[in-house]
Amino acid sequence: MKKTIEFMKSNYKIILPIILLAVVLLSFNIRKSADPEKDKILLGLIKYALTQGHYQPQDINDDFSEAVFNDFIEGLDPVKRFFTQEDLKSFEIFKYKVDDEILAEKLIFYRTVSKKYLQRLQEAKGFYKEILKYPFDFSKEEVFDVKYDNKIFPKNEVELIINWQKQLKLSTLLRLHSKIEAEEDKLKDDPNHKMKTFVELEVEAREATMKSMEEFFNIKDDLDDDDIFSVFINSISQEFDPHTSYFAPRVKKRFDIDMAGKIEGIGARLRADGEYTKVAELISGGPAWRAGELEVGDLIIKVAQADADPLDIVGMRLDDAIEFIKGKKGTEVRLTLKKLDGTVEVISIIRDVVELEETFAKTSIVTKEDRKFGIINLPKFYIDFSEKNFRNSATDMALEIERMNNENVEGLVIDLRNNGGGSLETAIDIAGLFIKEGPVVQVKYKDGAPKVRSDKDFNIQWNKPLVILVNELSASASEIFAAAMQDYNRAVIIGSKQTFGKGTVQNLLPLNNYYKYSKDLGALKMTIQKFYRINGGSTQLKGVASDISLPNRYSYMEIGERDEDNPLSWDKIESATYSQWNGYENFNEVVNNSKKRIAESEQFILIDKNAKWLKEGQDDTKIFLNYEKYKEDIEEREKQGGQFKPIYDYENKLSFLSPNYELPLIKSDSILAQKRDVWHENLSKDIYVEEALNVLAELKIKKIKTLVKG
Repeated sequence: MKKTIEFMKSNYKIILPIILLAVVLLSFNIRKSADPEKDKILLGLIKYALTQGHYQPQDINDDFSEAVFNDFIEGLDPVKRFFTQEDLKSFEIFKYKVDDEILAEKLIFYRTVSKKYLQRLQEAKGFYKEILKYPFDFSKEEVFDVKYDNKIFPKNEVELIINWQKQLKLSTLLRLHSKIEAEEDKLKDDPNHKMKTFVELEVEAREATMKSMEEFFNIKDDLDDDDIFSVFINSISQEFDPHTSYFAPRVKKRFDIDMAGKIEGIGARLRADGEYTKVAELISGGPAWRAGELEVGDLIIKVAQADADPLDIVGMRLDDAIEFIKGKKGTEVRLTLKKLDGTVEVISIIRDVVELEETFAKTSIVTKEDRKFGIINLPKFYIDFSEKNFRNSATDMALEIERMNNENVEGLVIDLRNNGGGSLETAIDIAGLFIKEGPVVQVKYKDGAPKVRSDKDFNIQWNKPLVILVNELSASASEIFAAAMQDYNRAVIIGSKQTFGKGTVQNLLPLNNYYKYSKDLGALKMTIQKFYRINGGSTQLKGVASDISLPNRYSYMEIGERDEDNPLSWDKIESATYSQWNGYENFNEVVNNSKKRIAESEQFILIDKNAKWLKEGQDDTKIFLNYEKYKEDIEEREKQGGQFKPIYDYENKLSFLSPNYELPLIKSDSILAQKRDVWHENLSKDIYVEEALNVLAELKIKKIKTLVKG
């Protein structure tokens, strides 16, 4: 309280006109008007679909009401810079009435909160400019916690403005530090360069923050009732589970474009994470994947087109942020990232066409101690029914394995790292390439007995040693395939402690198919099924535990299904009837040997240490607003990071080559040749592939008739 009073005393000349200005600006609050009829229809459709069709329907009661109440407010204002505790107090009468309104298809709570939100938004448009008129004092001892989940909403308008002042100061500080570093770099290159003063650079940084905020509010000005109502509907749908969500009409149009045609951009799938845009997946072979600097888990905080000033995208709608990030082939985009370790880094990516072909299976051959082994990288379980003679991951895998047999390859690694899933049908068919016949997965709707899905082809395509490489981002169909191979004891699963843990199936429901209405109602993606292993355990939450666990940079991060909000629980059903393959002579011995190597490996010990250090950095959410302390903190973090340089310099001394069939294609296609060169270079630095090959080389097959192909 004392600090608040001191701030008010020293800044009353700023705060008083800010509050007065905010009141004046309310008259300019012009938005696209609401459509009560459409909103009521949409709410009724969503309510009916979720209560009748969701795999695990929720009771719409007082507990549900409280959750939706909190989630809608947090969804509109995740970084707590618009609402105050006084606002929340005025909303309290609805806390246990939202359920009644949903059931009665009323929207009084929604209208009340959204009206206040638009009012606060308009007020902020006035006072951020007033704050940015004055220089920030970067010598002041001050910190700001960016873990907004832990924060409470400001008590009143005064605390709200103090909060804005700190956020704008932080944004300016980041720009100021970058500008000072740029000036220092110029001085290194040119001793005669006249450096700008701290005061001059502070002004430039503040002006850049002003420009960024103007862009932010220009985007907010485009908000209409559909946008805000989508937040409300999703605060309802995501109480059921994290994968059930509503797509407003314009979002629906952009959904699922990755499985047909081409995308021009950086080759990354992004997701909203509070007010941030987070990297969820890198598309294999895409420009971001080839550049090697963008990582899953990175937060994109600014976007710049080539040499233009960066635009702050924190708080921006995901689909709007994507519009700034994607672009024409050959153009440059510079991304300012908040990395996993908490540091801020600027990277450059040249956009390119990300083709469907980049997600196809590809094979490399490696010779280890005069023995040939194969590695098949499968980025996803793909299928495209829109093509007349469609190709899919199962037929492609069968062809690649046939080629491996023709080249007398002794063992096979299937790399499923970062494979987020795809077609269940192809996962079942691929499992059938390695077993004689039998169940692969059990699929269950909310009612009725689970359905066993089986491989019915008695042919075994591959009867030699098999290792499957996974990580925390191997999900859904990847987990089904890996789980089946583990349950049959057909393969050694090596990688992260466990896979992602997504054991649910969603269906996309275009809502106009269920209600005749002249306007587009959007679509609902809803969880309708659950996956179970053939041993009876669900892949939900627990995923697939590796036979051999390897430390990696995500080991201690919150990255799996278990870290999502409202995930469905793990459970177990009756086991399917199946017989283990039992074809290895030394399975347990090989697993134990690998565990011993890993425990004694200096490189893996360093990787584990790095993972703990990254987690510490991620958990340290307090940022100094004193420039010197901020700079010291950054420099200390960079200094500490130097000890992990051997991780990135590592080489496994193995040579990777394309299979014989691909050599003529590479000779005639320079782009394909370049892509394969990048992949092979990455493989040569990959300690996880190296250990998978060590395991593969040790595995021995029993000489019994049942293992003969056919």
